[in-house]
Amino acid sequence: MRRPLKRVPAIFFRTEAGGEPAREWLKSSSREDRKAIGDDIQKAEYAWPIGMPLTRPMGNGLHEIRTELPGNRIARVFFYISRAGNMILLHGIIKKSGRTPEKDLELARRNKRAHERKSP
Repeated sequence: MRRPLKRVPAIFFRTEAGGEPAREWLKSSSREDRKAIGDDIQKAEYAWPIGMPLTRPMGNGLHEIRTELPGNRIARVFFYISRAGNMILLHGIIKKSGRTPEKDLELARRNKRAHERKSP
């Protein structure tokens, strides 16, 4: 039996300096957290477009993947769908309050703009 194709392959955003903020954040997480977050990214890749509770639009083409973690923690991975049809993973956080911090949203927006500028 053939495995279904990803609808939107996930790609890590790369800065001008070569860093990959979402990948670096993910690698700094515990093995258990990485597994849960990675599973949710994969679900979104295969099922896109998909809504709550897995993903939520954040405005202007920005979305978040929402992962419930042990210890009453919530991970968020911000992404957008590029013109080429890829899921560009921009930034990740562990939320500590009910509201997403504006500084994290703005960083994800900046990364999105930077990626859009250099993409054909």
